[in-house]
Amino acid sequence: MTRRPLQRRLATVTATALGLALVLTACGSSDAAAPSSSAAVSPAAAGGVDLSGVTLRIGETGWKQQQLLLENAGVADTPYATEFSLFQGGNLQLEALGADAIDLASASEIPPIFAAQSGGPGSLNIVAVREGSTLTQEVVVPEGSTITDVAGLKGKKVAYVQNTTAHYFLLKALKQAGLTWSDIEAVPLSTSDGLAALLAQQVDALASYGNAIIAAHANGAVTVVDAKDILSGNFVYVTLPDTIADPAQKAAIVDYFSRLQQGFNWARANPDAWAAVTAAETKQPVEQALKTFVDGETQRPSKFVPTSPAAISSQQDVLDTFVEAGILQSGFNIGDYWTDTLDADLTKIEGESVVG
Repeated sequence: MTRRPLQRRLATVTATALGLALVLTACGSSDAAAPSSSAAVSPAAAGGVDLSGVTLRIGETGWKQQQLLLENAGVADTPYATEFSLFQGGNLQLEALGADAIDLASASEIPPIFAAQSGGPGSLNIVAVREGSTLTQEVVVPEGSTITDVAGLKGKKVAYVQNTTAHYFLLKALKQAGLTWSDIEAVPLSTSDGLAALLAQQVDALASYGNAIIAAHANGAVTVVDAKDILSGNFVYVTLPDTIADPAQKAAIVDYFSRLQQGFNWARANPDAWAAVTAAETKQPVEQALKTFVDGETQRPSKFVPTSPAAISSQQDVLDTFVEAGILQSGFNIGDYWTDTLDADLTKIEGESVVG
């Protein structure tokens, strides 16, 4: 599994997977469609393992947040090579992971459920949890809409990002309003296509997240319901069993998580600087980027934590909700796809987090 630093191993994948996956959100960085690489600078070892021959291929959603966190925190100079690829959603990261196009995917609780059902036991490993904000995840309507609550979505065209948090929180919001999935005309679209459809009023509402919601509000969209009290805020990191079983790849992943936590710590200590970086990448006012970041970190600071029965139970509840709604045809135990192999390392990283 160890890879030479200069090799670009975007391995055999279907045209569909890569065609869907390596695309940016409408608000993302325009030059980041191709993987970004930082060459290994030394044969330094982590835990006695030589990492100089490792290339860690990392997925990101929307924009270069992880990559830029490392760079701005001064911890991007890794003893292994890194390749970053951008995707419109965690679901597309999981597709790329399954096609061996990346080594490490990050997503909400939802995409790994569908990937696990598709791949079956042994197809993936959930290795870590990052706690994060549940803000900027909303159902919105265009400016001037007469829809004021979820009940008003009945019979309407609602765009959503399939197999993501948007899919799940839309389903839960409908249930809370006494509606079912069949009560709306659900239109599965990517984040960028969903935003475009909303602004062109080709759909009546949009369930989405992140930059798409920020951009929608910048264009006059109004919130119908948000997901801050629906979603858990658990974001999971997923890899392939063979990857985590390789000592060098495992050591590189642990080192990467530690550096990324340092990036989160730096951003909390330097909110103005990080807001400027965020605004430049996502094409939004700095003041808005600052408010979004500060509000999110106040609600739930970003930090890595070990896997836990509670985190597995939370994801199982999501899975069972999809089964109950008929979106998944049969249930299974999502805990079978989790591993605690990094928990000791994650406990140390959690202890290094700065949340004050």
